[in-house]
Amino acid sequence: MTDAQWAVVRPLLPVPGWLEGRGGQPEAYGHRAMLDAIHYLVDNGTKWRAMPADFPPWDRVYAFFRRWREHGLIVEFHDRLRGKVREKAGRDPEPTAGVIDSQSVKADAVVGADSRGFDGGKLVNGRKRHAVVDTLGLLLAVRVTPADTGDRAAAQRLLAQVVGAHHRLELVWADGGYTGSLVAHCLTTLALVLVIVKRSDDMRGFVVLPKRWIVERFFAHLMRSRRLVRDFERRTASAEAMIYWSMTLLMTRRLARPRPASA
Repeated sequence: MTDAQWAVVRPLLPVPGWLEGRGGQPEAYGHRAMLDAIHYLVDNGTKWRAMPADFPPWDRVYAFFRRWREHGLIVEFHDRLRGKVREKAGRDPEPTAGVIDSQSVKADAVVGADSRGFDGGKLVNGRKRHAVVDTLGLLLAVRVTPADTGDRAAAQRLLAQVVGAHHRLELVWADGGYTGSLVAHCLTTLALVLVIVKRSDDMRGFVVLPKRWIVERFFAHLMRSRRLVRDFERRTASAEAMIYWSMTLLMTRRLARPRPASA
């Protein structure tokens, strides 16, 4: 992490409990070193025990990762970064529209049978990532399930989670896999308009569809992180946390990027 990136990140970090008088002991390693270590692991796909010696010991880094996962600190940190990125882009911190889709990925041998499945459409034995992003392609929420979980079933829980966290959300675009009763459910239960963007019957070959390319770009970013090319996590909570960590790295780079000089 460069000095410019650290200057952006530091004010947005959750404050440790011991600094606010909530008990606990001062941490042995600084947040900058811990963030660098986890970003290195996600970006390069290494094992925890293969953490380079330049970083703190792997078990201390994993303990930091686990604590942030269990207490929701990674989501809190991620959401603060997302709000800053949206403000820098001239948007309101809270989105009013989003895009939903899913991505099936192969699972490593460490993934147990209770959290993996076979996606007959994609012919993938592993897990499925269900995600909602805003119109900038920034993550609003993600849920990892076995790959045989239906998109509509997962979307009901995921969209309820998103609406509960983002009260201004009014519109979500989706592909043809989300048709059916889900559209009416979103309108009557969540007060959310679900718009299905369908591919025309006369289209041939690859065609960029309106709005749907936004979430596809998000999934393409995940595949650039080697830890996320395949699901290596024993727990789905860890798989979701890895996605949030990957997005924090992307947003940190965006925020530290100099603004273009005005003409």
